[in-house]
Amino acid sequence: MTKLHIYEAKQASRFRELQNSLRDRWESIDLCDHGDSDILIIPSVTLDQRELQKIEGSHNYEERYLFSLIRLRNPRTRLIYITSEPLHPSIIDYYLQLLPGIPFSHARERLLLFATYDTSARPLTEKILERPRLIERIRLALRRDKSYMVCYNSTSLERELSLQLGIPLLASDPDLNFWGTKSGSRQIFTECNIPHPDGSELVWNVDDLALVTAQLWERQPHLQRIVIKLNEGFSGEGNALLDLQPLHKEVNSDMVTAISDSFSTLRFQSGDETWENFSQRIFELGAIAEAFIEGDVKRSPSVQGLINPKGKVEIISTHDQILGGPDGQIFLGCRFPADEAYRLQLQELGMKVGKNLAEKGALDRFGVDFIAVYQGENATPKWDLSAIEINLRRGGTTHPFMTLKLLTNGYYDRTTALFYSQQGRAKFYKATDNLQKSPYRGLLPNDLMDIIAFNQLHFDSCTETGTVFHMMGCLSQFGKLGLTSIGNSPEQAEEIYQKVVNDLDISCQTSSKFGVQHFGFSSF
Repeated sequence: MTKLHIYEAKQASRFRELQNSLRDRWESIDLCDHGDSDILIIPSVTLDQRELQKIEGSHNYEERYLFSLIRLRNPRTRLIYITSEPLHPSIIDYYLQLLPGIPFSHARERLLLFATYDTSARPLTEKILERPRLIERIRLALRRDKSYMVCYNSTSLERELSLQLGIPLLASDPDLNFWGTKSGSRQIFTECNIPHPDGSELVWNVDDLALVTAQLWERQPHLQRIVIKLNEGFSGEGNALLDLQPLHKEVNSDMVTAISDSFSTLRFQSGDETWENFSQRIFELGAIAEAFIEGDVKRSPSVQGLINPKGKVEIISTHDQILGGPDGQIFLGCRFPADEAYRLQLQELGMKVGKNLAEKGALDRFGVDFIAVYQGENATPKWDLSAIEINLRRGGTTHPFMTLKLLTNGYYDRTTALFYSQQGRAKFYKATDNLQKSPYRGLLPNDLMDIIAFNQLHFDSCTETGTVFHMMGCLSQFGKLGLTSIGNSPEQAEEIYQKVVNDLDISCQTSSKFGVQHFGFSSF
């Protein structure tokens, strides 16, 4: 064994020891954070950066986890939050003023903010690791016997930062990341006997992709379309659709050639994608072919779960995802909870996946996406569920649900798959990361605060209804904003959401028409 192998083995052993230490402390760092702990938030989206650049304002996704500041409602919790560039002070103030019963100054003293002052298109964790003095400042700020680290997704970079700081990472070991890929997900669905679309093995070049696509079509000659997926794509941005109608099925060799030639006509879900670029990504990320599920009435529900350090699996939420893009495969937002027609079934299937992942050693959050097709022509109409993929990380449904949970200090009832506040009211929401309109461009965080105050769009802690905003730093450049609108019924959540959109639209029209005079105020 070489010195390098010995070093890597020692590091792997040390990382496991750090993670195992969480088991003894789990009761004090549960979802409600009742304990005395320091939480290091690393909101690095450590995914393939070329794929990530398909999403406008992706660098502002570091702000999605500012909901974590609501954890400061526990007077014994300290937070250390790291970003690529400094956060606007009004954004921090906005979140701290959501804390009921906690003096602003007390919460602010327990919040430490660091920035790398590096806006390059690279993962935040990579930037932190390049700055040893910053790491030392973080280390000195932590009470390491009471600290743990959370992140968006776990890679070798996050593992290395955990080791350098000497604190456990509350996330799966990066060696398990295969189970969150398209091909890894399909393998788990097979192991769990969960319905999922027919598809191919993982391939790494265009010729093999044409072959497995042809084999899929042979097995399923009724198919109208086939989805080509980059194995490590996310939010649907790495998907492309192959229309089989123009192709003529002849002998196998001709079919493979026809499919290969048709790849240049793929319908990409990302507007800026090209076959020239996509084909190169196959060599780097791998790809699969999968049957496209047809249906006149379709939805995309999901289930979220948690595997705690003791190996216990909990289902914590279900959602109906809001999708967009050319063929409805791009994640835009979600509604909580999922439809009552299938949300309990989602929980059952999610528990199967969770137990499988736990046996493999996975930790923390996971999500499973499905396609639901309505079968209304039968005597007993129903929704057929097909599993699509596993997200072995925090996803687009994590921050809205945690925002609701932390604001209300309520609980998720798995017998009904509903969430209840402490007053016993069922809560519902509509959330998005993608409220984007060109008139919103140029809005600064302070401008948004004016609009929120003037139109009374804020979250009301008395009624526990209203809207919580995020990704406010994305507004000025991209006209893009995230929000979670919380109501006491699905209809009320939708009304609150639409009021936000309408008031933003009107405010931007007024601002454009009257110049500096806007939102009922005059600037001097």
